[in-house]
Amino acid sequence: MTRLTRRSALQLAGASLAAATVPAVAAGEDGWTAVETPVDSTLHDAADTATDVHAVGDGGVLVERRADRWEVVHRGGPTGNGNDLFGAAVTDDGKRLWIVGASGAIGEYDVTTGNLVDRSAPNDFTANFNDVAVTGPAGDADVYVADDSGSIHYSFENGAEGTWEYAVPGSGSGLPAIEFHGARSGHAVDTDGRVYATDDGVTWEPIGIEDANATFYGLDSDAPDDVTVSGGNATVHEYDGSQWVPESLGDADLLDVDTDHGEGYAVGGGGTTFEYDGGDWTRNQTPTGENLQAIARGDVDVAVGAGGTVLER
Repeated sequence: MTRLTRRSALQLAGASLAAATVPAVAAGEDGWTAVETPVDSTLHDAADTATDVHAVGDGGVLVERRADRWEVVHRGGPTGNGNDLFGAAVTDDGKRLWIVGASGAIGEYDVTTGNLVDRSAPNDFTANFNDVAVTGPAGDADVYVADDSGSIHYSFENGAEGTWEYAVPGSGSGLPAIEFHGARSGHAVDTDGRVYATDDGVTWEPIGIEDANATFYGLDSDAPDDVTVSGGNATVHEYDGSQWVPESLGDADLLDVDTDHGEGYAVGGGGTTFEYDGGDWTRNQTPTGENLQAIARGDVDVAVGAGGTVLER
């Protein structure tokens, strides 16, 4: 892939930002610190943007990491109805954050101006939207939204009204996660233990996983031959383009996974966090017992979860 990866693009966009210190609540032995947040409801997803990390959660809340604190920047979601937000993804230049959630909620948030555009209920679909993937720059993005009914809704014209289509990769089982590694190349997982791949953003083909015996929750798509899936019973599956290699790390559900350049994390139930060094997964000690829903990596690595929990490292 010749274009910048999402992580490297964001590092360039935010190169001048210091790794600011947010007031700590508690610290763990492996460098994770629980910090103060302005919310006590569940935060479901997080993304590193051109300004700093943003997270979304119940009640349509959107919070941003600032120089010395976390701050609520929007409440009520894109429709203002307070629909829970489950997924977040950022454009390649880090300037627009796309957010999705319950009852067809979709929004495009400009992290530099604070403007939120409502793009909810494409083609009158009001299913619960679980996750979103975005490729391209602000204002000219391809957007992909995975729902609870097994459909992937996509727009190649920045989510403009009338430009949405949809595909059903599998049997209609819910799709908890979707991620792209190229302009129109990526992966999605469903609750039936299947992983799907696309190279045109429209057609999807199953690539496993046979006899997975676990419900999938998290997905990291870095290349056609570099895919990681996390799920129940602390299971991680890694794909090299020809086969899936499973590894069981314990008994907690791993709800999200993010690896890149041979390092990363998987997070999940009861504050569970595993660190990846390119060969092995090692459990980190964290100062929380709350369920961790998502991980966002950047200058400061951030995990978010139940009760407004935010861990930083």
